[in-house]
Amino acid sequence: MSEGLATVAYIGATILFILSLGGLSNPETARRGNLFGMVGMTLAVLATVLGPRVSAAGVGWIVGALVVGGAIGLFAAKKVQMTQMPELVALMHSLVGLAACLVGFASYVDTSTVFATPAEKTIHEFEVYVGILIGAVTFSGSIVAFGKLSGRIGGKPLLLPARHWLNLAGLLVVIWFGRVFLNAGDHGAGMTALLVMTVIALLFGIHMVMAIGGADMPVVVSMLNSYSGWAAAATGFMLSNDLLIVVGALVGSSGAILSYIMCRAMNRNFISVIAGGFGGGAPAPAAAGGAAQPQGEVSPVSAAETAELLREAKSVIIVPGYGMAVAQAQHTVNEITKILRGKGVTVRFGIHPVAGRMPGHMNVLLAEAKVPYDIVLEMDEINADFPETDVAMVIGANDIVNPAAQEDPASPIAGMPVLEVWKARTSIVMKRSMASGYAGVDNPLFYKDNNKMLFGDAKKMLDEVLGALNG
Repeated sequence: MSEGLATVAYIGATILFILSLGGLSNPETARRGNLFGMVGMTLAVLATVLGPRVSAAGVGWIVGALVVGGAIGLFAAKKVQMTQMPELVALMHSLVGLAACLVGFASYVDTSTVFATPAEKTIHEFEVYVGILIGAVTFSGSIVAFGKLSGRIGGKPLLLPARHWLNLAGLLVVIWFGRVFLNAGDHGAGMTALLVMTVIALLFGIHMVMAIGGADMPVVVSMLNSYSGWAAAATGFMLSNDLLIVVGALVGSSGAILSYIMCRAMNRNFISVIAGGFGGGAPAPAAAGGAAQPQGEVSPVSAAETAELLREAKSVIIVPGYGMAVAQAQHTVNEITKILRGKGVTVRFGIHPVAGRMPGHMNVLLAEAKVPYDIVLEMDEINADFPETDVAMVIGANDIVNPAAQEDPASPIAGMPVLEVWKARTSIVMKRSMASGYAGVDNPLFYKDNNKMLFGDAKKMLDEVLGALNG
C-alpha cells in the first residue's frame, strides 16, 4: 500500500471514529456507533500493517500479536460478566499505559533514527519523556483502580501524612530529571534519568488512586480513560503516526469532558477528586455540630406487599443501582416492567450519572435486558416527576437517592444532585441490609414515613415480586 493510500485510509478511519463517538452518545444509536468504531479500527490496522512503514519481515510478528491479543479479547468478552465490566475497563486502560511506556523505551534505545537538527532530537526526547510519564501513571493507577473495583483492594482511601507535599516533591523530581534527560550526553545517562522518572510516575499513579475513596471511583474510571487517550496520543508522537495522535486526542478529550460531567453530577470538582479522601469508609459518629444521624425505625415490606403496591399504582419509577448489577436482576426487572405496562401502569427508569461503578453502567445493563430506551430517563429529566409518582422502587442504590445531600448541610455528600425518590407517595428500597453505600454515608431515606424496606438479594426478591404479579 502506498503512502498516499495509507493516508486516505487513516482519514477514513478518523471520520469513522468521530462518527462512533457521536453514535455512542445515544442508546438508540450506540450499536451503530460501535460498528463504526470496529470498522474504523479494522481499516486503521490494515492501513498500518500493509503500509510502507512496515517491512515484510515485521508483518509476521504483527499478525502473531493480533492473533494472541484477539484471542484474549474474545475470551474476556465471553467470560467477563456485566458486573465485572468496570474493572475490565480499568484493566484495559492499564494496558494502554503499559504500551506507551514500552514504546517510549523502545523509541529511545532505537539508534537507527537520524535527526536532521539538534532541535528535532530534543523534541523527540521530550515526547518520549512525557509519553512514558503519562503511560506509567496510567498503568499503575489503572491497576489500583482494577483492584478497588474488583474488591481486591478496599475502597477506603489511603491518606498518607503530608501526601500533597509528597506529590509536589515527586513532581519537582520528575521535572529535574526531565532536564537531566534532555541534556544527557549519552544513552546511559539518559536511561538512568528515564528509569528514575518511571519509578516515580508508577508510585504517583498508585498513590493517587489509593487516596481516592470508593464514592469517587466512577470519576476515576473516566479520568483514567482520559489518561489512556493522552498516553496513546503521546505514543503517536513518538511513532510519528498521525492517526494514533488523533485517536488519542479524541479519547483523551472525551474522557476529560466525561470526568467534568461526572464531577458536576457529584457536586465535586476535579481537583478535590484527585486530592482524594472521600468515600469508602464506615460513617463515623457525628460530633457536636456535625452531620445529623438518621433517627427512627424502618418499615419492612414483603415481596407480596411490594407486588400489591405496584399493581395498585398508576405510575412507577424504578431507580437501579449497583445492587441490581451484582444480583444480575435486570432481566427480572424487565419482566416486571412488561407486566405492569400491560396493566396500564406508567413505568419509567431514573438513571443517576454515577449509578454503578462506571459511566453508563445502568444504561448498559438495562439495554442488555432489552428495556425500551424511551422509558429510561436521566436524573434531570425525571426528578420533577417524583411528587406525582405512586411508587418509586430503588433496586440496590444508596448514595444516589440519599436525601441528606439536600437536607443536611453538614453531610459529606451535601449539595450532590440526587434522585428525589422520597417525594413519591411510596418509596421501596431493596437492599441486603442497612449497610451504608459506597460513600460510607448513612441514608435517612430508610427511616422516612413513606419509605418501605424490602430486604434480601435483589434477584430473589424480584423473582418473588414477579411471581406475585403473575399470580
